[in-house]
Amino acid sequence: MANLPPVLPSCVCLGPVGAGKTLLLKKLKGNEDIDITSTSVPTVGTNITTLQLTNEKEIVVREVGGAMAPLWNLYYKNITRIIYVVDASNLCQIAAAGVLLYTVLAEPQLKNAKVLLVLTKMDVSYRQMRNEALLMLQFARLKREISQSVTVMEASAITGEGLPAIKEWLAGVKPTPPVKKLMN
Repeated sequence: MANLPPVLPSCVCLGPVGAGKTLLLKKLKGNEDIDITSTSVPTVGTNITTLQLTNEKEIVVREVGGAMAPLWNLYYKNITRIIYVVDASNLCQIAAAGVLLYTVLAEPQLKNAKVLLVLTKMDVSYRQMRNEALLMLQFARLKREISQSVTVMEASAITGEGLPAIKEWLAGVKPTPPVKKLMN
């Protein structure tokens, strides 16, 4: 049996420390044991996750820990999709998450990548948090200054809210509402 070359990730999952990247990917993979008592240790390094999207389609996602933000650019080769995760319940972190997001979107290697901005932990946020998070991320300015198309979704790894739409986006299917797509 011949050794097959490893499948390289075409999607990278980024975001600040504690944004909820690991739990989100675990829940997308189908881990049903995630509930309100679930916690994770901050990712130091990377995790590779293969997500089954349809019966015949899967995608390999590389999660890169938030503590590794200065090294994220080392993982951009051949990336066509970016999942950028922001903890919408943490107002103190959103502005810093926006600075990191701008850094990612300014990277020439990612100029043609599709971007999914996931506002996580919506189960512990109040309903206006989405609007406040987008204001703090300066989305009006972002729309004018980037070439990428950005899709915004709300999600919760605990309740499962938004996960089917994320899988649709990863599969290249136009996500079902509620979705707000922001383009240049």
